Amino acid sequence: MATMTKGKINVAIDNIFPLIKQFLYSDHEIFLRELISNATDATNKLKHLARIGEFDGDVENLKIEVKLDKDNKTLTIIDQGIGMTKDEVIKYINEIAFSGAEDFLNKYKEKGGDPGIIGHFGLGFYSAFMVADKVEIRTKSYKKGSKAVHWECDGTPEFKLEEINDKKDRGTEVILHIAEDSTEFLEESRINKLLRKYNKFNSVPIKFGTKEIIDPDWKPGDNKDEEPKKITVDNIINNTEPAWTKKPSELTDEDYIKFYHELYPDVYDDPLFYIHLNVDHPFHLTGILYFPKLNLNLDPTKYRIQLYQNQVFVTDNVEGIVPDFLQMLRGVIDSPDIPLNVSRSYLQADAAVKKISGYITKKVADKLQSLFNKDRKAFEEKWNDIKVIIEYGMLSEEKFYDKALKFYLFPDVDGNYYSFDELTEKIKSVQTDKDKNIVVLYASDAKEQHAYIEEAKNKGYLVLLLDSPIVSHLLQKLELENSELSDQKQPVKFARVDADAIDNLIKKDETKVSKLTEEEQKKLKGIIEKNIPAEQFTVQMEALDETAAPFIITQPEFMRRFKEIQQTGGTMFGGNDFPGVYNLIVNTNSDWMQKILKAKKKQAEYVQQALDLAKLSQNMLKGEELTMFIKRSLELMK
Repeated sequence: MATMTKGKINVAIDNIFPLIKQFLYSDHEIFLRELISNATDATNKLKHLARIGEFDGDVENLKIEVKLDKDNKTLTIIDQGIGMTKDEVIKYINEIAFSGAEDFLNKYKEKGGDPGIIGHFGLGFYSAFMVADKVEIRTKSYKKGSKAVHWECDGTPEFKLEEINDKKDRGTEVILHIAEDSTEFLEESRINKLLRKYNKFNSVPIKFGTKEIIDPDWKPGDNKDEEPKKITVDNIINNTEPAWTKKPSELTDEDYIKFYHELYPDVYDDPLFYIHLNVDHPFHLTGILYFPKLNLNLDPTKYRIQLYQNQVFVTDNVEGIVPDFLQMLRGVIDSPDIPLNVSRSYLQADAAVKKISGYITKKVADKLQSLFNKDRKAFEEKWNDIKVIIEYGMLSEEKFYDKALKFYLFPDVDGNYYSFDELTEKIKSVQTDKDKNIVVLYASDAKEQHAYIEEAKNKGYLVLLLDSPIVSHLLQKLELENSELSDQKQPVKFARVDADAIDNLIKKDETKVSKLTEEEQKKLKGIIEKNIPAEQFTVQMEALDETAAPFIITQPEFMRRFKEIQQTGGTMFGGNDFPGVYNLIVNTNSDWMQKILKAKKKQAEYVQQALDLAKLSQNMLKGEELTMFIKRSLELMK
């Protein structure tokens, strides 16, 4: 007759179970992940033993099964793996300080490579007590002559252990008697959801019930109304060989795109491109990152990069592992070397994490450079979807900045694209000012700044279209990096095309002479200041081309850029209430100035007309002011 052993679980405190339930595992649903991981380990251990010749049984069709019994309120996880002897149950289950996975790895790490063991945490099994008030283990070792044993514990340090005769098959069954406060885990939909969340790509097939499919051998007969023959098969919920576990040479573009939609089934757009990660030293890491097609409805919290450990989902919060600027990407990272706490919920600070983050940054930069070199036109077509990510990276990662400057693109208003070196080489002969600065002109909105763009183009200047929300930060950095004059390079400055009169943006040696005398200019300035809102405009008298507009409204580059940077959180000052003060440049060579000076009754009207024209070009004329402008224009045309 088999003897029963009774005893106390060897723990350092009187009762570890309340600690597990309340503090160690903050998220109760992960119990299933931990138990599936243990079952996967047991299966992979057996396969590894077979590979190195220490087990001669069949390991071809091993699987894990999850069973629900609502009537008896049990949830059972069954594997066909290595199993345990009575002594091993005592060691690995009762003596919590030991980890079965770690012990196995230490013994076999020199034989036949990595056996693919998930478990690094000896406490994983005890997460079962978060949802169960009693747990049973029925197990039989693969070792010849082994007897099956039954272990039982009701959530106290007391346990029972005895040999049994009614388990003939090798492997382990973990039976959870679900507690009254956790009956949600007796629902098929809840378990199905958890399995698909954590074990969708588990390396061992997981059976959860059965399903009906059309018999693949069935062929329709003459009767058109004949129902297809159906058969019942195992419902395997996981893909055991996801794309990231394969070599890039084994995959096509279609395979990568198919896997993207497997990861994110409710995303309909295809990714722009992908990056396959694979490194063995100084850490192990595999994965695939995708650049998604960005749109206004993109929810950065919904489709995030997923972190796995040996094909078991851990989290989609990859902060610290993936650099901040790449967290808008999607995909998978799988690494057994990422240090997590005991419940695999939080990342631990570690030098390896910095190396992983640096590696990912380098791989992304190399991929972008490769795409740029291989198919420049295709890269340009994707530019609007990837530029914000690249700009963010250039601002936050110095090493990425150095690499990205070679493939960062500067589009002009006519749809042409330039690298930084191409741009400066193209414009330096025409857009170098008297102080030897290369002045890069740009617009942020081609429609609103159309008049300013046309004036610049009429002078032979090239105007870029830079409309990213964070481009002001990048321009600041580019100017600092290119601020010193040397034999190899000229200082570079960026100026928005409406920041000043075009002749002031790129000042040349020659100066234009005003048609007005100093006395006339003084008188004119007084008239204008009397008829405009002084708190909004600062009047500047400038001798511009006769064909230029009579009044030009500008906002100093530094002030406008300061406001833009402030709005994206880039300054130490809070709020967005920096005053909107503009320059009103008065073109003293415009014929309209003579009209104002000579007019008697209509001076205010002429000033307002010129001001409204300037406002119109800046999209500042709206509502009642626009209505009055149209009415006044009709009167002046008579």
